[in-house]
Amino acid sequence: MTNFTTYLLIYILCLNLGGFYLCWSDKRRAKKRLRRISEATLLLTGLLGGCFGLALGMYLFRHKTKHIKFLLLVPAQCVLWIYLLYTVLR
Repeated sequence: MTNFTTYLLIYILCLNLGGFYLCWSDKRRAKKRLRRISEATLLLTGLLGGCFGLALGMYLFRHKTKHIKFLLLVPAQCVLWIYLLYTVLR
């Protein structure tokens, strides 16, 4: 594995852990009626590469699963990242 590949995989792993954590944290804040994480932050995290963790968090915590925006954009981001990773790593 090249250095670029290693750094890319570490980047993707960190962002996906972050996306998962943001989903968990926002769901927890919603239950406690605390200040929420903005939808823009969640979607930007997905766009930057954390979409797989975000998708996993959405379904495990049943968070944002009734919002059409999330139901369309998060899977689209996953498809985009699968394509990008396939293109770069092949």
